[in-house]
Amino acid sequence: MRKLLHNLVRDESGVTAIEYALIAALIAVAAIAAFTLVGTNLSSTFSTIAGKV
Repeated sequence: MRKLLHNLVRDESGVTAIEYALIAALIAVAAIAAFTLVGTNLSSTFSTIAGKV
């Protein structure tokens, strides 16, 4: 039993997957923020152009 617990504590195979998941989540949040900002700016640009036409 002690050997099993010792092996579980020393096992780091899932750590890399968790790190990749956190990096992917951070990239997704940054992409959503960038798309929202660009979408808002693009919408106001089109509104300005439509107003002048």
